[in-house]
Amino acid sequence: MGDSDLTGAGSSTYANVFGFAGLPLGRQLDDDVDAVVMGVPYDLGTSARPGARFGPGAIRQASAQLRWEKRRWPWQFALDSSINVIDYGDLDYADGDSADMVETTTRHAARVLAADKFLLCFGGDHFVSLPLLRATAQVHGEVALVHFDAHTDTEQSDLEFYHGSMFHRGLQEGLLDPTTSIQLGIRTEFDTGSHELAVLDASWVNDHSADDAIARIHERVGNRPVYLSIDIDCLDPAYAPGTGTPVVGGISTDKLLQILRGMTTHNIVAADVMEVAPAYDPAEITALAAATIGLELLYVVAARTRS
Repeated sequence: MGDSDLTGAGSSTYANVFGFAGLPLGRQLDDDVDAVVMGVPYDLGTSARPGARFGPGAIRQASAQLRWEKRRWPWQFALDSSINVIDYGDLDYADGDSADMVETTTRHAARVLAADKFLLCFGGDHFVSLPLLRATAQVHGEVALVHFDAHTDTEQSDLEFYHGSMFHRGLQEGLLDPTTSIQLGIRTEFDTGSHELAVLDASWVNDHSADDAIARIHERVGNRPVYLSIDIDCLDPAYAPGTGTPVVGGISTDKLLQILRGMTTHNIVAADVMEVAPAYDPAEITALAAATIGLELLYVVAARTRS
């Protein structure tokens, strides 16, 4: 790193930790930019333990542990040899104003997607997925949802800003195609009689191989553009204790990473990693898991460009 370079792009695991994994900070969506990392520090839609507003910062700090490796194992190429990624920074909204967060997030996400960039967003509680889906639909139309979570988040709630009902609202608004959408890792109550999305619950995922899960995703999604949403509580609390609504009996970090690596043939247009609440995990296990998942997703997108 040169004397005048403070982008954080070096390999140090502790110095100049600014952008995610040392990525350059900026909001210029030039032709040579392929993917954008964005943070939305919001948790006013939380129903249990708060603190996910600190998730994007914690994920960036934990990502410093991933900076020294020129190419992430087991990929056989360096990320920057295939795609150029920038860190857009965190979106800023009026304090306590959920409506402003929704408008701000939708506007910025739509700007990124309309410029034909892949968008990776770090939350923040899971309600943030709704404005992100609205932006995605503006550009790509109705999408298939691939969703990893302990909860289906399809509760029929009258609350306007709530992290347990945004996919129900996404279906109501025509943002999601239920016939090509699938949820994995679910292990809490939902109405099986009226549920429109396919579900591979946590027990099924734990009892089957990653290849089995990948095959079911392929079968369900087909050629539809994909919005990929990962609530960190899809992982068992042993792997992700720092989250607002932990549920035991979840999947392992390794199983999730294996499944994601099998999605290189899908047209994933946007993705999010949500619900990291670092105050409940002083060892930063959860933030490191989220950072690793985020980096893995960027490799998945890069691998598709190489095929």
